[in-house]
Amino acid sequence: MPYPILYSLHRCPYAMRARTAILLAQQTVLLRDIVMKNKPVEMLSASVKGTVPVLISDHQSVIDESLDIMIWALDKNDPDDLLYKNQPEALSEMLNLISRNDNEFVNNLKKYKVTARYHDIEEQFYRQKCELFIAELEQRLTAQAYIMGEKPSLADIAILPFIRQFSRTDRQWYLQAPYPNLRLWLKTHIQSPLFSKIMTKYPQWLDHREEMLFPLK
Repeated sequence: MPYPILYSLHRCPYAMRARTAILLAQQTVLLRDIVMKNKPVEMLSASVKGTVPVLISDHQSVIDESLDIMIWALDKNDPDDLLYKNQPEALSEMLNLISRNDNEFVNNLKKYKVTARYHDIEEQFYRQKCELFIAELEQRLTAQAYIMGEKPSLADIAILPFIRQFSRTDRQWYLQAPYPNLRLWLKTHIQSPLFSKIMTKYPQWLDHREEMLFPLK
């Protein structure tokens, strides 16, 4: 196998952050874009979890957690020092923030999205739950350009796809909310050439089974 294989879903936030790390680590994978209604047997054989992303490395080992894929890629090559390797305490702080994002914030975000879709009376309640984390990020971004400091980090690229979802849930509210630094941070990322590359649309792998390189050469 010349390259690792990555099973991915175009708009899945977990797959998005895995693709971002792979791109920033200057790695190349064979991307297999899927739909959750028709999961490839090959992916299910590799990971019983049945969700993306799933990476089958060049040594045939399987990594099926997005954060583990990110660290796998950046351990191979981290030209932008996203792991802040000269600051020993930084990685622990980043992992703690990402854990809170993936558990507390994402759980509240899911409920916020559902209640907003149906104009449920609990919409504001769950939005305020989300804002506990949002307000902390805003405070960090008031003092510095990125979550961990004056340059991007693992935390920025891991949390970004979920803040993007939050920003799109009630767009009118978000645009006037008291989080100007968060808005600038998000806008800077999603308008970058990097974001365009990770959001490049690939053909569905099961439709043709043609191996597609990511990133495109």
